Amino acid sequence: MAGDTLSAAFAALADPTRRAILDRLREGEASVAELAEPFAMTPRAVSKHVAVLEAAGLVTRGRAAQRRPSRIRVEPLADIDDWLHSYRQLWQGRFDRLDARLARQQGGRSTDTTDTTDTDTTDEGRPS
Repeated sequence: MAGDTLSAAFAALADPTRRAILDRLREGEASVAELAEPFAMTPRAVSKHVAVLEAAGLVTRGRAAQRRPSRIRVEPLADIDDWLHSYRQLWQGRFDRLDARLARQQGGRSTDTTDTTDTDTTDEGRPS
């Protein structure tokens, strides 16, 4: 995915209303009126959001008589997923190193839950 296309997709996805519209379109195509139902905004405002999604390539609009249903395009989302793959690998490597470190630390400790060396105190409340 070209940088400008990726930027357009991320800009479109930055708005929570547009993300909600995409979530709804995962269920299947819908008209602007249907997409506007859960929002406290006019169909015209929702249409503008759909236009941004369409310009970013995330949505297409069809024509069925007078109805213009919108549908999600998964290809740009797959391109975003591909771009994010290297970052997932980075985080997975960090989590793997953290897991290894924790395993080493736990391997050197007693697993006896009755060990009270850190909690034993004298009658005066000072550690023994």
